[in-house]
Amino acid sequence: MASLFQTYLQLGFHHILNLQAYDHIVFLLALCAPYVLSDWRRVVALVTSFTIGHSFTLALATMGVVQYSAALIETLIPVTILLTCAANMVQAGRAGRSEARRLSPEPVVLALPNLLAAVFGLIHGLGFSSYLRELLGQQSRPVLELLAFNVGVELGQLLIVSFILLLGFLLLRGFGVARRDWLLVVSGAAAGIAAVLLVG
Repeated sequence: MASLFQTYLQLGFHHILNLQAYDHIVFLLALCAPYVLSDWRRVVALVTSFTIGHSFTLALATMGVVQYSAALIETLIPVTILLTCAANMVQAGRAGRSEARRLSPEPVVLALPNLLAAVFGLIHGLGFSSYLRELLGQQSRPVLELLAFNVGVELGQLLIVSFILLLGFLLLRGFGVARRDWLLVVSGAAAGIAAVLLVG
């Protein structure tokens, strides 16, 4: 059983880090672009919200409780990236009022970005389930495999998010890149990739 758990944990970990799953990586990049290393509590809340969303639909779809169109999900995933980038652009446009926001900070847990991340996670979970169902074949109640795969995905996500925050820290502190510029460039690049996915 431990060997089975480890196998699916590794499959989940490598799936999220695989370049074939770059749409999910690009989403995480866009999701974390507004934050810096000192915002790690907000990032944890944000990623946890995303995790709750995609874990829910990953479980339901993998166990055959819900049916969905794979083509529709492939279209909706880049849409979630574009919407996240659009929200980032709006935030970048308000950069001049950053000091005012610091005086009345948004809640860490019950924040609008977390709600959006959870909703978008529902879509991404269906995307993850397509791959997992291919691995499982006709198995109908893959509880252990589902849990292990999900944990593997989360470990991979944490690694990706950590890399994004460290890269941002290096560029912002080490090279003097403005936070607004970082947000605009990252969001613009992610939106460009999402647009290609959408029309491709």
